[in-house]
Amino acid sequence: MDQITPAAMLETDARVRRRKRLAALGMLLAVLIYGSNFVISRHAVLNGLTQHDLMALRFATAGLLLLPIFLRPGLASCGGVGWKRGLWLTLSSGFPMTYLMLTGLTMAPAAHGATIGPGTVTLIGIIGSVVMFGAALTGRLMIGIAGVLAGLVCLGIAGSAGASAMTLRGDLCFLGVGLLWGFYPLMIQRWQVDGLKATAIVSVLSLVYLPIYFLFYFRGFDVAPWWVLVLHGFNQGVLNVIVGLWVWGWAAHVLGPSVVGRFPPLIPVTGTLLAIPILSEIPSSLQLAGIVLIIGGLFVASWRRPARQPKQDQVPDDRDGEAEAQRRP
Repeated sequence: MDQITPAAMLETDARVRRRKRLAALGMLLAVLIYGSNFVISRHAVLNGLTQHDLMALRFATAGLLLLPIFLRPGLASCGGVGWKRGLWLTLSSGFPMTYLMLTGLTMAPAAHGATIGPGTVTLIGIIGSVVMFGAALTGRLMIGIAGVLAGLVCLGIAGSAGASAMTLRGDLCFLGVGLLWGFYPLMIQRWQVDGLKATAIVSVLSLVYLPIYFLFYFRGFDVAPWWVLVLHGFNQGVLNVIVGLWVWGWAAHVLGPSVVGRFPPLIPVTGTLLAIPILSEIPSSLQLAGIVLIIGGLFVASWRRPARQPKQDQVPDDRDGEAEAQRRP
């Protein structure tokens, strides 16, 4: 076997560092996509479009684009996972969950959606990992859970006291979003379903909403300028459903779980900050306290100390070190 020189090892290491930097930028792009979607969707429903319009644009775009991936394993197998599992995935991440999210944005601030949904998803994910996969319930996770629950209580009190009853109903919709969406990654992990394949299944099966939309909610194609409809179709169906998922999955593979876990809390930060200049949504002191508690709880619960790299990752001085380094991915 030819010996790999230190110069070649340094070049390989530089490529790995560039790949990790690119992956980190990809995670930030996904955070921006998901965080800004709450604000963009809220702006849309406040300016002429309805939640039904956005749902139709979302699933018509994503469903048609991902239809070849769905059909590749065969229609009888529902994209390769079976119809029972496909229906469960669609319930948790398809048009029922999307309807709750977009309906909530017609009644409550975007910052609430950007915090309550991800906060509840995190709680479901932690509890599900402990119950279904035997994960350890550490003190850090307990503190994070307590912070998220305290934040949800603050938002609930603010919604029932200082805000309108409509805001409280919107917050309940966001809570439903978290309860449904939280089971989606658990089912994917349990059933070992590829992320893009699962998205294709959810998007194609959610096309069943289109006949309902055209029968009961369609108001014509002149509800907004054509470029507005194209823009929202691209944001909902391409960016949020396809690009965000692919970038997140690829970056997670490159960076590893300890680093990736630090990015989800940035989603509510992004949504909350963007809602202030774009929607002029200034949270009250109690709402702000709830948002901060949820974001803080997410950071604590998701933060993991990256494993220290072994000495073999360094440029080897001999063939033994070289051989060990080559076995690492």
